[in-house]
Amino acid sequence: MAAIRLTMAQALVAAMAAQRTVIDGQNQPLFAGVWAIFGHGNVAGLGEALYAARDRLPTLRAHNEQAMAHAAIAFAKASRRRRMMAVTSSIGPGATNMVTAAAVAHVNRLPVLLLPGDVFAGRRPDPVLQQIEDFGDGTVSANDCFRPVSRYFDRITRPEQIMPAFERAMQVLTDPAECGPVTLALCQDVQTEAYEYPDWFFAERIWQPRRARPDETELAQAVALLKAARRPLVVAGGGVLYSEAEGDLAAFCTAHGMPAAETQAGKSALPHDHPLNLGAIGVTGTGAANDAARQVDLVLAIGTRLQDFTTGSRSLFADPACRIVGLNTQIFDAGKHRAQPLVADAKAGLVELDAALQGWAAPASWTEQAKNGRTSWLETAARYTAAGNETLPSDAEVIGAVQRRSLPSDVVLCAAGGLPGELHKLWQPGAPGGYHMEYGYSCMGYEIAGGLGVKLADPAREVVVMVGDGSYLMMNSEIATSVMSGAKLIIVVLDNRGFGCINRLQNATGGAPFNNLLRDARHEILPAIDFAAHAAAMGAIARKVAGITELEAALDEARRHDRTSVVVIDTDPLRSTDAGGHWWDVAVPEVSDRTEVEAARRNYVEALVRRKY
Repeated sequence: MAAIRLTMAQALVAAMAAQRTVIDGQNQPLFAGVWAIFGHGNVAGLGEALYAARDRLPTLRAHNEQAMAHAAIAFAKASRRRRMMAVTSSIGPGATNMVTAAAVAHVNRLPVLLLPGDVFAGRRPDPVLQQIEDFGDGTVSANDCFRPVSRYFDRITRPEQIMPAFERAMQVLTDPAECGPVTLALCQDVQTEAYEYPDWFFAERIWQPRRARPDETELAQAVALLKAARRPLVVAGGGVLYSEAEGDLAAFCTAHGMPAAETQAGKSALPHDHPLNLGAIGVTGTGAANDAARQVDLVLAIGTRLQDFTTGSRSLFADPACRIVGLNTQIFDAGKHRAQPLVADAKAGLVELDAALQGWAAPASWTEQAKNGRTSWLETAARYTAAGNETLPSDAEVIGAVQRRSLPSDVVLCAAGGLPGELHKLWQPGAPGGYHMEYGYSCMGYEIAGGLGVKLADPAREVVVMVGDGSYLMMNSEIATSVMSGAKLIIVVLDNRGFGCINRLQNATGGAPFNNLLRDARHEILPAIDFAAHAAAMGAIARKVAGITELEAALDEARRHDRTSVVVIDTDPLRSTDAGGHWWDVAVPEVSDRTEVEAARRNYVEALVRRKY
């Protein structure tokens, strides 16, 4: 066994460059690149190592550490977790900026390798610039903030430690059940220290998705429950897409007459025009999906976390006898809500379920009812997305305009606020992966950086980012990065002059309009923010439009442009799609001097009894 003398940083970079995957028969690097903002904690060690390997492992620069990590996370999601990226920062604020993004990856089960610089292991400069000092624990650094939001965390305090740490990191990053963010905190002196590394550490390794097959007993129990069901419903989550099982799901629903609904992460898992696709489910669900969910006696939950928006805070599946079969790679998710677990890869599990159910189908009356519900919902949705005559269009009317000017291959991307709810109900994706939503952590600021990551993952597809003015103001710097890198985006900014979604929620819980819309916040003067001029200052082609007709024309122009375009439109902060949807548990105060809050509390208490444990 030969030994190679390298610094720890050089060894890590060489090992990363050696990791490979095979997609559609093509051998590709597993790590597509490293996002980096350098500082004193990583520039001399990791920065020098990345420079030397820049032809094998590209380094990308952005303007905000959280945004870099968002872009890496979106890249992994758009790549269906088959490829990923790493992100490095200095110690201090650069590192803690990434903690929010780590939580995004953790909640959404997405792989990203975080490489923050850390304090000196040797403690010669103590405290070093930006070091957090714990008066009672000398081992603590700012990077300990990553522990609760990492699937695996390690601090490298000796150069040889990188070998077992990287091996464990790769196992987590590529495991379908454990997948999530990994943090390797790199002490800055150790990055530069040399060690005689064995050559096996740098050997090419190919990572392929593990497809766990279901246990025979669990499979038999799931089949028995399905065969006994009279009103079954599939709930498709993001795991269907990560498993590349969308074709298997469509065939399964067709063969067995089972309608299906989609979570935020699972939307586009079924073709929009599939006759049994009832669309979005839950708090932001369609009338068709939620009407079916209230009646079901069996839910086949595939690749979903069954979070509260999906289950209507445990009140949507109203039949007391309703059972859940949880088909999931992760037992933690498969067993939620006292489900019958079916621990398996979504694709492998569907194939074996289909074979075991050969000849069985849901009652024809149930299948027909679902199809009729779908037809009725599409007619309802069309009324909300049609161009209206109001001075300020609704979010739904803007969505309708974007939909009419889109191509089947387009990807629409969004994150927090009211837009994800409207898109979940109303958007009609043309192809798998055409709907990209960060709604697990509901992180404002993900949108533009996420769009950049999606474009890097799939340059042939047009990426349309829809973002509200509030989220735009939180994080917009990667417009400049998209222009610099030639990663063209179409960004639609919906300006309702504040946080319109939370303002509506505040009103719905009896609260007075307060501190959400700019006009309801303390102010001396209301700002007249020129979003188009701001975006143009970062190099984008930008314009503001006055209505739906101008918006559609601007979208056509943006498609012809060769760089990022930003289109701004004023919207109504109060109107939203009141069809479909379901109750969501948002606690209302028991005591208030406002009659509106007292009334909302009475309604809340009445709703609580519908929750099902």
